[in-house]
Amino acid sequence: MVRAPPCHGGSCGFESRQSRKVYKHLLIFLLLAIFLYLFLENLVSMKKKFNKTLKPLFTLFLFPFILNSFLGNDIAQANDNISNLIECKNSANLEKRLTSSIKKFENRLKLYDENTPQAEFLKKEISLTNARFESYKKSNLLCGKDGLPHLITNGDFHHFNEFSLPALVFLYITGWIGWAGRKYLQYSLNTENSFENEIIINVPIAFPIIISGFLWPIEAWKEFIAGKLIVTDDEVTISPR
Repeated sequence: MVRAPPCHGGSCGFESRQSRKVYKHLLIFLLLAIFLYLFLENLVSMKKKFNKTLKPLFTLFLFPFILNSFLGNDIAQANDNISNLIECKNSANLEKRLTSSIKKFENRLKLYDENTPQAEFLKKEISLTNARFESYKKSNLLCGKDGLPHLITNGDFHHFNEFSLPALVFLYITGWIGWAGRKYLQYSLNTENSFENEIIINVPIAFPIIISGFLWPIEAWKEFIAGKLIVTDDEVTISPR
């Protein structure tokens, strides 16, 4: 669980509450997955069965079982920690923090004359603070003893939209951008003036590439299966030393 940093009227910060054991076991799992993949790749008697398509699928198939065996207890403990939080709409500490924040603005407001720019700014801040805390109460967020909402990042489906969904959207968008850039560079390498096409973007060519980039997960998987996604070491350009 992590605390959602407030924008106004409170201390800003990012507080990790996940158990460190989760990261240790996750590292162990990744090492086991890599070992399993390499083992299957070099197992002579199984090479015909575990080809370039089946080996990654087999590794992905084992993912939930290995993950559950290593992280099951820690995820359960993380779920138990949620019991220390309550819904923000029922949090007395949230109300105290709201009252304290509004009080600070009102005390500053007394220092300025009515209808001055400073007074109008503080009135707007009071309105925004009330709206922000009201949104906390109407949402599905959980608040702690500090009176601030906490984001649940342990994979709980009921809180999927707090962290997991934005993270997946972020990865998808960044992948889209990277994939479109990769395709454009591949196009420019096959042109007569490749450097000019990299410096001066060829918009009629780049625009369709950007639009088609939304299918990048499927295209990346197809290239991975075909062996075109990753080049061999001898194809990588190394600068003179």
